[in-house]
Amino acid sequence: MKGDLLYGPAAIAAVICGLSGQAGAQALVTHRIPAALALEAVAAAVESCGKQGYAETAIVVDADGVTQALLRGDWTGVHSIDSATYKAYTSATMKVDTSVLIEREKTDPMGPGMAKLPRLLEAGGSVVIKVGDEVVGAIGAAGAPGSGLDENCAKAGLAKIQDRLK
Repeated sequence: MKGDLLYGPAAIAAVICGLSGQAGAQALVTHRIPAALALEAVAAAVESCGKQGYAETAIVVDADGVTQALLRGDWTGVHSIDSATYKAYTSATMKVDTSVLIEREKTDPMGPGMAKLPRLLEAGGSVVIKVGDEVVGAIGAAGAPGSGLDENCAKAGLAKIQDRLK
């Protein structure tokens, strides 16, 4: 029936008019991680794990979870690419370190719902990258024998660039 259209032209116009009063004419201001810093971060993460004897893959994604830089370390298994990518995607899109997400799950289970969403991986090894309070991306790591070790390598990558993110 004609009246049952949920997203008809009139409904869309009403929503747009309602939103335009709130947003005014200002554009959203966002920040991005420069490519050079993203490359430094993944290199530092892989190097940090390598010094400990772990073959590691590291990735930096932007706030939308899109890859900016990826480095697969020597002798690292091919599966580590997906693991690091999904960890970083999860952190960036959920706006929290994966270890924090896992702790949160203990008191507020989201597992069944999250398991249905593509590319989310609840495993430690990814930390958010912030400029002030704004999450601008995440760095994920995979390959070490434990998610805590992966997270430490991701943190080493973040530490390498943190003071230059403004």
